[in-house]
Amino acid sequence: MLDAIHGLVAWTPMGLPAFLFVITLVVFFHELGHFLVARYFRVTVEIFSIGFGREIFGWTDRHGTRWKISWLPIGGYVKFTGDADAASRPDREATDTMTADQRKGALQLKPLHQRALVAVSGPLANFLLAIVLLTGLCLYAGRTVVAPVIGQVTKDSPAAAAGILPGDLVTSIDGTPVKDFQQMPEIISVSGGSSLAIGIHRAGRDLTVWVMPRMMKTRDLLGNDTSQMVIGVRPDPNAPVTHERYGPVGAFAAACSETWNIIKGTILGIGQMIAGHASTDQLRGPVGIANMTRQVADFGFLPLLNLVAILSVSIGLANLFPIPLLDGGHLLYYGCEAVLGRPLGARAQDVGFRLGLVLVLGLMLLTTWNDLVRLNLF
Repeated sequence: MLDAIHGLVAWTPMGLPAFLFVITLVVFFHELGHFLVARYFRVTVEIFSIGFGREIFGWTDRHGTRWKISWLPIGGYVKFTGDADAASRPDREATDTMTADQRKGALQLKPLHQRALVAVSGPLANFLLAIVLLTGLCLYAGRTVVAPVIGQVTKDSPAAAAGILPGDLVTSIDGTPVKDFQQMPEIISVSGGSSLAIGIHRAGRDLTVWVMPRMMKTRDLLGNDTSQMVIGVRPDPNAPVTHERYGPVGAFAAACSETWNIIKGTILGIGQMIAGHASTDQLRGPVGIANMTRQVADFGFLPLLNLVAILSVSIGLANLFPIPLLDGGHLLYYGCEAVLGRPLGARAQDVGFRLGLVLVLGLMLLTTWNDLVRLNLF
């Protein structure tokens, strides 16, 4: 307990403002996406909240929308006329008693395509934020590329068993060209333990070796313990390093490519977890994100912006999962409505929302447990 208190005290001066900056930026743009599209379709927005719980401070604009900051800074919401709560569950009793003017601004009474666009606009805003930030980072700082030269091969590792040697230059993994050492863990970690064809260049010759990755305890770039698929190699500290510079078009293309790689890597990683080929201890909750922002903040403001971009993509993608309570759950209901020609019955929707609540709470408990274990509090 004393260690936990000491850690919290040490974290607060840098960690608290860094966490609030990161999470507020990501949440604000997510909710702003919902808000702007809803306003475009003349939906009445009652509340725009950053955080949950009791209001700290706020104001009401000329359209009657209450903008507020709330005590629990782990998310946010936009509440429309006709919503029962922050999850945008339809309030059917309130809808039945609305006046004609109120019904014009109720989201649930808008055409199907408008409701779907309002739901998807939050995640899309997250993706757009990431692309804008990554484009700016590429323009300002460029990109450092470390040649994929093997510096160390761990004893008894899959790489050692396959005959990989220090000094080997990795050229490809399963047909994917490798130019940067950082590409290797990104590809290997989502391999699911399948045998990989790794192309190497050694002593003037091109060779192909087959390596079976293994789940091992390792450390991520921030020094945190994690379990992931690895082959047991480390980079050569003397490997050639190049610095790529970008123009506006190249920076935008690189940002779009990086955003897509984050989306693809996340989907593949979740698929490997479901299949049992990846550990769920890689998942992070609010505590883990807070700790990570503190670690990244030590490296400066630009790395913190890069973290904002990564989290923005991850949160946007997570909200598209077809789980009731999330944006993807609303899209699922709207899809069913499009197929059936009518909305799902009230009972079916309520059951779905309850199941979604159980799934979301279960995921939060799992990620919080992972965070506490990672911090050696259990």
